[in-house]
Order: sequence, then C-alpha cells, then structure tokens
Amino acid sequence: MQAYTSFARVYDTFMDNVPYEQWGEYVCGLLEEYHIRDALVLELGCGTGSLTEYLAGRGYDMIGIDNSPDMLEIAMEKKRSSGRDILYLMQDMREFELYGTVAAVVSVCDSMNYITSEDELRQVFSLVNNYLDPGGLFLFDLNTVYKYEQLLGDCVIAENREECSFIWENSYFPEEEVNEYDLTIFMREGGGLYRKYEETHFQKAYRLTVIRRLLEEAGMEFVAAYDAFTKEAPKEDSERIYVLAREKGKQRK
Repeated sequence: MQAYTSFARVYDTFMDNVPYEQWGEYVCGLLEEYHIRDALVLELGCGTGSLTEYLAGRGYDMIGIDNSPDMLEIAMEKKRSSGRDILYLMQDMREFELYGTVAAVVSVCDSMNYITSEDELRQVFSLVNNYLDPGGLFLFDLNTVYKYEQLLGDCVIAENREECSFIWENSYFPEEEVNEYDLTIFMREGGGLYRKYEETHFQKAYRLTVIRRLLEEAGMEFVAAYDAFTKEAPKEDSERIYVLAREKGKQRK
C-alpha cells in the first residue's frame, strides 16, 4: 500500500470532477438511516479531507486516518481554513489505533481496493469491528471487477492543465485481479519549466462474495450492498458498490 507523494500536490486539481457533496449526501443518508447523527465518525483513507470536511459540516465529530503525510498536510490546510475541529492521524489502516470506539467508520474513493491481500483486508475489517461501538456501522465503497476489466484495464487516461498534467496508464492482471496504475505527473515550476514525477499504485478487485466472507471472518455482520448512490442491488455492470456492515460481538449498555 503506497502512500500518495508527489500526486498529493495535484490530487484535488484532478479530482475536481468528483461530486463530493453528492457523495457526502449519500453517505449521510445511509448513516441517518441507521440512526447515526451528531456522532463520532472515523474516515479511513481520508486523503486530502474533502469528505471529512463535508461530514464535519453536517455535524459529525470527525477523525480522519491516512498513511500519506502529503495528503494529510493538505487536509490540515483545509481544516485551518474551515476552522472545524477534525482530528487527523497518520496511520496505516491495516494497523490503525484509536483511543476509544466510534459510532461509524466510513471509507470512500476505493480506499479498500488498495488493500491487495485478503488476509490484510480481513485485518482491516477486524480492526474496524474492534473500534466500533456496539452495533456500529461500517460503510465503504469498492471499484468492481467489471470496472477494472471493462473500463480501466489496459487504458490510458491523460489530462493537461496549465499548472500540471498527468498520464495515467492502467494494466489489469485478471488472474490476480489486480490493477496497476502508473502515474506520470508534470508540475509547473518557476520559469515555465515542468518537473516530472512518477508513481506506481496497485488496486485489487474484490467480488462481493469474497467481501462478505472476509467481513464475517472478521466478526462483522454483513448488512447490505448497493449499486453506488442508489438503494438498488449491485448489477453486473456496476462500476462502484457500497457495502454496509455492523459491529458484532460487543454488549450494548
């Protein structure tokens, strides 16, 4: 699991097409459906804090965890600008630690796909279960096998902006169900020159049957899976799904 480094500096620029408000509304709707309001919520893989800020603005007491110091630096800048009371922690989600439990854990923007081992994903689920309040909710999204196989795999995406440009080359390996991202970034510096940066990332496609098994092996209760931003069951051509699970095993007070 590689932390974003140079790409962190231009992440928000190239993600400006992501409707974070729509995503936030959807997440809030699901949380409220399970009676989680004005509660302590943890976001795993919070990145530059866009969704963290949104949820904090909706009244949630937020903790954000990410393993990229560069991404968290930008999140802290947003926090200083907004004045919101958000706790950011630089930790690896495979071994994160909290001082107590939370009402819900959320993770979006395919952060879970970055866990490329079933054993490690089970460990993440176990930690989530450990740090949830009794009956607490775990809400996360995933890119699907369909998206990697049919849309991303072996395609090249490029975008040119005045201040920065990137080339995003994808290679999908169906046997391992792993997608390799080779990112080449050109960032404008003084004198009209551009500096080149390169990063490689890996994401794994997980089938819902595997996710359900890993959740249950981690001690959690699988609740539901939805085609992203709907309440409908995932389809064969769903590109992103949301999974809901609950803490299981703790005694309610």
